[in-house]
Amino acid sequence: MPKMKTHRGLAKRVKMTGSGKLKRSHAFTSHRFHGKTKKQRRQLAKSGLINKTDYKRIKLMLIK
Repeated sequence: MPKMKTHRGLAKRVKMTGSGKLKRSHAFTSHRFHGKTKKQRRQLAKSGLINKTDYKRIKLMLIK
């Protein structure tokens, strides 16, 4: 059986935190900010964490 490869597309979008959680950026941040509230824009600028329901599947894709 060959080694599993890291999913390179996902590796560029997700980073590991110091405690082992997976950090991601938010969607809907590239254009059309005039349709979004100031609160939305502020919160979209921050990073988010991967949901625990997706964690196992995404962790497998990042195996090196």
